[in-house]
Amino acid sequence: MKPKQEQEEEERLGNNNVMEMNERENEIEQSKVGIMRALVEREDPSAKDVDDLMIRRFLRARDLDIEKASNLFLKYLSWRRAFVPNGSIAVSEISNEITHNKLFMQGLDKKGRPIVVCFGGRHKQNNLEEFKRYVVYGLDKICSRMPRGEEKFLCIGDLVGWGYSNSDIRGYLAALSILQDCFPERLGKLIIVNVPYIFMTAWKMVYPFIDSKTKKK
Repeated sequence: MKPKQEQEEEERLGNNNVMEMNERENEIEQSKVGIMRALVEREDPSAKDVDDLMIRRFLRARDLDIEKASNLFLKYLSWRRAFVPNGSIAVSEISNEITHNKLFMQGLDKKGRPIVVCFGGRHKQNNLEEFKRYVVYGLDKICSRMPRGEEKFLCIGDLVGWGYSNSDIRGYLAALSILQDCFPERLGKLIIVNVPYIFMTAWKMVYPFIDSKTKKK
């Protein structure tokens, strides 16, 4: 057995190595943020209006691959201009969806992330375009209320009362696409509770479209 002093020295050296590695990774990431910013601003001048944190989220969503992240980001900017031309979704644009009372914010978790509760049993298949606007409206609200220094949220999906009438595959896939492609690295964790057996049929249809990063969450 090694002397306590020797063990402490090894732990100290190990911690220093980890810190040095993290610093190098941060430097590499920051360098790529700068390169990507130059590329996307050249293609779309409106990119100058976004901060480095957004650029970094898109980079992380594509494993720091500058080309893939830039393509995704430029598509996002084009989509945002077309889908949210006024800068935000007005309540009048989602008047039917908002009456279902299926999305709530409930404080912060232990990591300081906003907690969002979604009631799947209150969702009904309706106008797809309005539902997509509702998803963007909700995600914009969540992101605007992020505590300083926090970028992700925790979502609790409560499926109490969920049945076939709530099985809106098109809507689920549309929401998933918006979350992954337009709000990357915003979801920190998804917890699904009160899951009925019949939900697994819908889940099996949606699961293949979830990217690997989101699946881990």
